Amino acid sequence: MEEILIEEYNYPLPDERIAKYPLAQRDHSKLLVYRDGQVQEDVFHHIGQYLSSDSLLIYNNTRVIQARLEFHKAVGDEVIRQVGDKARGARIEIFCLEPLNPHDYQLALGATQGCTWKCMIGNAKKWKSGALSLTTTLSSGQEVTLFAEKGEQTGNTFAVHFSWNLTGVADLNISFAEILDAVGELPIPPYLNRKTEDSDKTTYQTVYSRIKGSVAAPTAGLHFTDQVLDGLRAQGVQTAEVTLHVGAGTFQPVKVANANDHTMHTEVIAVTKDTLIALRDHIGDIVAVGTTSMRTLESLYFIGSQLSYSEADRSSECEIRTFTVSQFAPYTHEYTLSTREALQAIVDYLDATGQDVLHAETQIMIKPGYQFRVVDKLITNFHQPKSTLLLLVSAFVSGDWHTIYDYALAHDFRFLSYGDSSILFRRNPAPNAAAPRC
Repeated sequence: MEEILIEEYNYPLPDERIAKYPLAQRDHSKLLVYRDGQVQEDVFHHIGQYLSSDSLLIYNNTRVIQARLEFHKAVGDEVIRQVGDKARGARIEIFCLEPLNPHDYQLALGATQGCTWKCMIGNAKKWKSGALSLTTTLSSGQEVTLFAEKGEQTGNTFAVHFSWNLTGVADLNISFAEILDAVGELPIPPYLNRKTEDSDKTTYQTVYSRIKGSVAAPTAGLHFTDQVLDGLRAQGVQTAEVTLHVGAGTFQPVKVANANDHTMHTEVIAVTKDTLIALRDHIGDIVAVGTTSMRTLESLYFIGSQLSYSEADRSSECEIRTFTVSQFAPYTHEYTLSTREALQAIVDYLDATGQDVLHAETQIMIKPGYQFRVVDKLITNFHQPKSTLLLLVSAFVSGDWHTIYDYALAHDFRFLSYGDSSILFRRNPAPNAAAPRC
């Protein structure tokens, strides 16, 4: 596999170009339009001018949870309260990344008896043993105490078991999601270099967010308003949803010289049968809102390809495993199945198994040399230097990312999560892409 030197995907990004706060009106952000190697500038609420009436717009409906929890070690047997008492002892921050037991996001967030999550722990050395606790008051006026017990360590993460009780109530029916809403903090990106504010609870969510599970927002969607979406639908643009719960790995920089040596994080995706049918019927004019939607949609091709083999042809060494797309699966086999056939294979599978939703995991790495099968246009923000997201953008525009970023830097575009937007037209045509033989 040809080397990809990450230093070639570096550019100067002064701190003052990073948007620390969003604009007062979401849809008034600047819009960079890249098509056929040319760049022009507009405002986001004109996005409909760059979409045809036959377009299918796909956005990620995930919702950011208040995943950051701040505990303080108790002095003696004292219970530390989040509100009212002055906290004592070492500060321990627990950042919930993904559920371990139950493994399903909705089951874990809906748990009322306890749950275990994979977490990052700040100041972990100060938490040698014992349970941490904090007590706060719910919006109902009831007092609740949350307990955290540290479990097995894997790399730089820990399994943390959470339990809780409600003062004076024997039959507890409070979900973990409600607990997080009461005691958690919304985890805004670290490069904003500021604390979370109350306004972030609204501005760091898309207007269509509804499925809780992310620890970072799919930020390309932050520019959309209900008015913009209504306008697009009025001009005939169809919209559909996917779900990819964004993990903290989205902020993980590439720290190796050759990007191929970088390990991609795994994310959970869900796509309904209705969305799959809409995709099948709009091949050639599919617009992804953000890199998370892009990763989801492109992963579908490889899942459909896998489902198209007969059992007799499958090899145990196949890099793509059932409902999982591995990091380098797109680059290690020859794929000749068409996009329509791949999507139909998933629809047929769901019909045969009586399911309405495809659940899968993807570790896909979209980098220069990748052949796009599903997405034709990408709406996205401006990404960090030397990041896998910049590699994705470079792949989509056939290496011409400098044209886009040089223009944005020279014309006062705002960068990163709360920054301005772009719509990119793919430069390389989609292939008339038989299933891979592993």
